[in-house]
Amino acid sequence: MSQQVFIITGALFGMLAVVFGAFGAHALKKILSEDQLKSFETGVKYQMYHAIVLLVLGINSEFSTPAMYWCFTLGVILFSFSIYGLVLSDAKEKKLRFLGPITPIGGLLFVVGWLLVLLRVW
Repeated sequence: MSQQVFIITGALFGMLAVVFGAFGAHALKKILSEDQLKSFETGVKYQMYHAIVLLVLGINSEFSTPAMYWCFTLGVILFSFSIYGLVLSDAKEKKLRFLGPITPIGGLLFVVGWLLVLLRVW
């Protein structure tokens, strides 16, 4: 996995986190309940945290592994994007319930990614 792939993915996720965060804070604030907005913000936060991790791993390419890349990238897609889908579909009263079980899989991928970082250092 090249250094560029880590950095491009991290930058893309970071950029989208800013866009989604602004969208949530302004446009969705009028549509979502307080609990829905908190869930949406959780997705944005975790997306940004892991965007930064991907950037750091890209900069330290001798340390990073393809498995770390895939855990964090798929973690963002499954965790954060499923939260966005759940919240937005719930706000339209057509909740996409099939996304519910996907969110913890993304969370598990984050945990595995962090475990891989820990094992790499160890």
